[in-house]
Amino acid sequence: MTTAASLLAADGALYVFGYGSLLWRPGFAHEHAHPALLRGFHRRFCLWSRLYRGTPEAPGLVLGLDRGGACRGLAFRVPGARAAAVLDYLEERENPKGETVYHRRLVPVRLLDSGRMVTAISYVANRGHQAYCRPPAEEAVRAIAQGVGTTGANRDYLLNTVAQLRALGVRDSGLERIAALLPAAPARSLADE
Repeated sequence: MTTAASLLAADGALYVFGYGSLLWRPGFAHEHAHPALLRGFHRRFCLWSRLYRGTPEAPGLVLGLDRGGACRGLAFRVPGARAAAVLDYLEERENPKGETVYHRRLVPVRLLDSGRMVTAISYVANRGHQAYCRPPAEEAVRAIAQGVGTTGANRDYLLNTVAQLRALGVRDSGLERIAALLPAAPARSLADE
């Protein structure tokens, strides 16, 4: 069993690399969020979501880190004293109901505001899990347009991620393409409210 202390960086803090919903909804207290670069992985809609952003009957898609390329995101600095609680929270969030949809990995990231390299934890897509997929953009658009799960509409997940990346000065061409192909949201009636 990996202890929280063994995952701390040299400065005694836990760094968490966020690349999807953690960018705009981390859900845990942190001291700082550094713009960061991870090499060797890229952000991709590669996991079917049958809980958070879809259902078993109409799955949505969520992001994972997949092999190859590079990914810009945020490295959240968490004081070492809070590391265990943050790790428990992230494990429940990323791998609900004990499933191993993601592998928690220690990864080297460059903090872009200082140039310093730190070791961070991040969640990498489990290619052996039944949720893993690599749909073409058109199939991803269909799933994202119709997906709604316990944490809301899949389209909001995509658009919030794209908006946060733009705010960080990052253009992710894969996500931008899917967002551009996404049909307009259906109009809401008063009965929906």
